[in-house]
Amino acid sequence: MTPRAVTVVRQLAILAMFAASPASAQEPATRAEALEQAQAEKATLVRPYEPGKAEKYLDRAEEIMTTGGLRLHPFFQSAYSGGGFTLGAGYRTAVGSYNSIDVRGSWTLKGYKRVESEFVAPRFLKRRASFSFLGGWREATQVGFYGVGNDTVEEANVSYGFTQLYAHGVLEVKPTNRFLTLIGGLEASQWEQGPGSGAKPSIETVYPPASLPGLGQTITYLHTHGTVGFDSRPAPGYARRGSLLGVTFRDFSDTDDRFGFKQIDYEAIQHIPLMRESWALSLHAAASVTGLKSGQEIPFFMMPSVGGGSSLRGYSSWRFRDRNSLFLQAEWRVMVNRFLDTALFYDTGKVEAHTRDLDLSNLKDDYGIGFRFHTPLATPLRIELARSREGMTIVFSSSGSF
Repeated sequence: MTPRAVTVVRQLAILAMFAASPASAQEPATRAEALEQAQAEKATLVRPYEPGKAEKYLDRAEEIMTTGGLRLHPFFQSAYSGGGFTLGAGYRTAVGSYNSIDVRGSWTLKGYKRVESEFVAPRFLKRRASFSFLGGWREATQVGFYGVGNDTVEEANVSYGFTQLYAHGVLEVKPTNRFLTLIGGLEASQWEQGPGSGAKPSIETVYPPASLPGLGQTITYLHTHGTVGFDSRPAPGYARRGSLLGVTFRDFSDTDDRFGFKQIDYEAIQHIPLMRESWALSLHAAASVTGLKSGQEIPFFMMPSVGGGSSLRGYSSWRFRDRNSLFLQAEWRVMVNRFLDTALFYDTGKVEAHTRDLDLSNLKDDYGIGFRFHTPLATPLRIELARSREGMTIVFSSSGSF
């Protein structure tokens, strides 16, 4: 139908409404008056849309998770990966128009503890940069250790503990309005490695002190790092499109010149939207390589690793350790609604003593399904079931997979 024909049909429909009105209504004298009267009667029947109570609660929840509107808020980050189910809370207060201070703490069923405070200035240097400063203390009591290398066996599992004091400042700069990102940071920390607890044997009962670098030691590090990245994702915490390419250079300087080393981390992420972003194919690759400083060693608990909720999800946290690591991940993500995604995933990876061996042979792998409760910018809850050659694991996390 032509636009004029559509207009005529609408006018006839309005006249029909007028003809069906009660006989007591006053008859209009002209066609224009009839149209005006019909529109006035129709207007009395039209009311603005009012969302129901459930939708109002969901809208409020999304606003809080997106903007950080709660001063008293839950905090589910464990002191260390592998701590198990985590309970925690924090209190955030504003400092000026955009800055904030967040004091928070958490505890796990395995006795892991974390207490820290963070200052965040998200609009620094005329909105081209953000700055954060984090300080705190944490303790882990049952960290798994299976030995060094890619061919260790699950039965060799022992546990160790540690405490760490840390203070960490990070400056992130976007020098242009495009996707280039520069990050620099400085961290001072003190690691005190000690015995483990729980059902597994404690590490010092199996390994002599001379057999593992850093065993039973207290080490103070000055850790500097710098990242150059290209990031076109809408948000690091939740994305269905865009990509990330980044390289991070790290220097760990031991104040006693015993356990210093260098490390380079490589990372690539690609999200490919399908079906107008209702589906997404997400790919992730990461590698870490280390280098020794003259006459020094890498502590066993600082070695790159794969295993756990952020790499090989079908294996225990810190399952494989060595001087270099590689892992690859692929996910098919399906949007259920604006708060929930599901995902089918596959992970594969390895660790090696030499960088020349970081190839695609002798890889460990797993597969599974995940459920992600998210906002447009973050993933506050991720639950995943993963299966590997060593059995089934369940992952609970307060952040996205990648």
